[in-house]
Amino acid sequence: MTAAVAVTIAGSDSGGGAGIQADLKTFSALGVYGASVVTALTAQNTKGVSAIHDVPADFIAAQMEAVFSDLHPGAVKIGMLGNAAAIDAVAQGLEHHHAQHVVLDPVMIASSGDKLLRDDAIEALRKLIARARVLTPNLPEAAALLGGTAARNEDEMKTQARQLLALGAQAVLIKGGHGSGPESVDLLVEAEACTRFAAPRIDTKNTHGTGCTLSSAIAAGLAKKLLLVDAVSDAKAYVSAAIAGADRLKVGSGHGPVHHFAKWW
Repeated sequence: MTAAVAVTIAGSDSGGGAGIQADLKTFSALGVYGASVVTALTAQNTKGVSAIHDVPADFIAAQMEAVFSDLHPGAVKIGMLGNAAAIDAVAQGLEHHHAQHVVLDPVMIASSGDKLLRDDAIEALRKLIARARVLTPNLPEAAALLGGTAARNEDEMKTQARQLLALGAQAVLIKGGHGSGPESVDLLVEAEACTRFAAPRIDTKNTHGTGCTLSSAIAAGLAKKLLLVDAVSDAKAYVSAAIAGADRLKVGSGHGPVHHFAKWW
């Protein structure tokens, strides 16, 4: 059989809960072969980020050339990029290799509150949005991209998603995990449609890596040639199960990771 292949272009989390590590675990759990392009190294654990080392832009480009020229990934997940030079290198690589099914997770702040994207890189990130099959911001990230305040309800979420569509993305999945209420509601907004995904909030502090995991799960679905709405639906179900199983892991003393293999162990 020919394996479905996805590539993650993101930062490394030395604690294993988010970033490249979470993405590769997700790809594997969902039956997709995972490749990687490392954009930054973080010294990180469940309590926070203590140091960041940026990968030079030319080496990011070299990794992309190696992966795309040989493995021909069917979908691309983009996470932490860190600075404008990295964003430009990734944008050029996507154009050169005619990359399809790009899932752009605009990683700006870690779950611990540590900043992962320099302020001067936000404008460059806005330009990358036009290459996205789907953009997956949480409420604070959507507000930062638009230069406003976080949405407080579903109507405001839909409005902000449509404003992000205007920047060129084909679809926006605006995530309500930072909101309140008994349900966590995400909205998938496309030019002619809006699909609502709701799931009960799970009482756990162990949610490190949820955003990375959701976006990489969507990329896995697209690599398997699912329609976007089906890829999002399957990804939501996978992440909900990973959060529900998180407390079984007992990893670290801070905000622990979700359980990527909750179905199996």
